[in-house]
Amino acid sequence: MKIEVKCFATLAPHTPAEGTMDVPPQTSVNDIMRQLGIARDDVKIIFINGAHVEPEALLNEGDRLGLFPAVGGG
Repeated sequence: MKIEVKCFATLAPHTPAEGTMDVPPQTSVNDIMRQLGIARDDVKIIFINGAHVEPEALLNEGDRLGLFPAVGGG
């Protein structure tokens, strides 16, 4: 199944070149992070289709996954 993946801020270099990935059914967000070489501790906010989810969430055909690091400032 095909999903869209977008990594933001410091995670942006991990975004797939085409912005999409072909993955098997029952693939979780954790699986995607492993495939992209992103450590779990580096991701603070996860969205699927605009809804906040946990790393164990399973993806479906056509889903849009967004991965965000901790945001700092001051």
